[in-house]
Amino acid sequence: MAGGKLSPRQKMINLMYLVFIAMLALNMSKEVLSAFGLLNDKIDKANTDTQARNVAFMGSLEQKAQDEPQEYSTVLEKAKEVDAISNELDSYLTALKSKAIEKLEDPTDYEVMDKADFFDQAFFNADKYKEEGQEFVNRVNTYRTKMDAFIDEVKSDSTLSKKIQGIDDIKSSIDRNFSTDQVANRDGVKQDWLRYNYEGFPLIASLTKLTQIQADVKTIKSELFGKMLSGQQAAALSYSNYSTLMEAPKSAYYSGEKFDGSIVLGRTDESTIPKRAELTLDGRKLVQGQDYSFEGGKVKMSVGAGSPGDHKIEGILYYGEGGEETPVNVVTGFATITKPNAAVISADKMNVVYRGVDNPMTISIPGIPDNKVSASAAGLTKGAGSKYMMRPGQGRTVSINARGTLPDGQNISTNSEFRIKDIPRPIGSIRGETGDGSCVRMQRQGLEISSVGAALEDFDFDLNLNVTGFSFKVSGQPTVVVSGNKLNSQAKSTLARARRGETVQIFDINATISGNSGYKLKKISPICIELTN
Repeated sequence: MAGGKLSPRQKMINLMYLVFIAMLALNMSKEVLSAFGLLNDKIDKANTDTQARNVAFMGSLEQKAQDEPQEYSTVLEKAKEVDAISNELDSYLTALKSKAIEKLEDPTDYEVMDKADFFDQAFFNADKYKEEGQEFVNRVNTYRTKMDAFIDEVKSDSTLSKKIQGIDDIKSSIDRNFSTDQVANRDGVKQDWLRYNYEGFPLIASLTKLTQIQADVKTIKSELFGKMLSGQQAAALSYSNYSTLMEAPKSAYYSGEKFDGSIVLGRTDESTIPKRAELTLDGRKLVQGQDYSFEGGKVKMSVGAGSPGDHKIEGILYYGEGGEETPVNVVTGFATITKPNAAVISADKMNVVYRGVDNPMTISIPGIPDNKVSASAAGLTKGAGSKYMMRPGQGRTVSINARGTLPDGQNISTNSEFRIKDIPRPIGSIRGETGDGSCVRMQRQGLEISSVGAALEDFDFDLNLNVTGFSFKVSGQPTVVVSGNKLNSQAKSTLARARRGETVQIFDINATISGNSGYKLKKISPICIELTN
């Protein structure tokens, strides 16, 4: 179009072609920007889902560590290490992304994110890095170094390496995805990693890359968590991790009776039969075939109950595993008591019963079958066996009367009095945190989606409290009354006007007990939240 002498008409046609091509290029550019934005949103949504799974895993692992500290406490500590290393980089990237878009009127308008100004000005100064650029590289390097060191530590510890297996692939993924070595461009010329990935790129492209780094961090954390749990559970299936249990048809025996309980493992299938045993009763060696026998995965006892008092059964069971004998320690026992002349009544939780909840109780008389024992009191209902349920009404005490008949026909009747207390004052919580007397620190975006809850700390019952409403207050702005357990649009709008570091309050929390909405709880303690961004 540039050669030869052209007529005015041809020049006009050529000019129109140029304008047309420019318009196509402009439209394509906007489409690419929008595509990056949609990809960034998709990755961010996946990150939210992965983060939820990671949080759920930590909660599950913490519960397992409470239930079985010897099995899971070490794994929990290692999981916390991974969580801390990952959160350090993830939080930094979240803050960096927020800073990059803080001046945009609409952070979802991706078609205006075509400039490279923010990261070019933040990271680069001619042929050198600015302080912010070097910090970004250092953060990535620190994450990679710490995670590699963590994996090397696990592999070098024989105990940990049995519980956390198959992590070599994860280390390779870390070294590959978080390498900051120089990169060869399309012309084969090597460039610094930071310049290759972030210099001259549209803002939305750089944001998407940062979101992808967060995705890699969360995915690696999730994979490590999975390895930890599966490895620990596999180790727990070994015979060396089993404990013995005592099975007996009744909890106590009279003097002169024969104790006919059984020592069993947690897994009681037919294949769980020990090759041999070395057992003692109160220090006396027991003889197989005379004092005990192996029956269907159990060690069936047949010894005299002895004199009143506690009796210890100790020793070792030897099981075959991998062609070798695996010893399992036995430390258990039973109690022998004299014939009773009074009932024993105890609350399963404590020496009081609570108004507004079902209080489980065990009412039995040693030596008397459950079907020969009865009990009565206001609010008391019978369950299976010796189990009862008490839901007290008004008043400050309740008296329970237990009656039973001994095998010799003698009747026993006993009264026992329990104090009635109200449910204590609940404490407000946000995303499960109460603050322990201080403000909960969290990001503005997290507060927007978090649930307001109520907890009964150090209470003996696990009650499900449903929050039905609360008041939300930002200093200098009107109080917003919210229905439900999450911020509504008006509260979110008020939150948007709060400054970083400002404290917001959630108070006048209303909640009900699941299954017992008629009970009026005491006033719930408020929550304060310090905004971190």
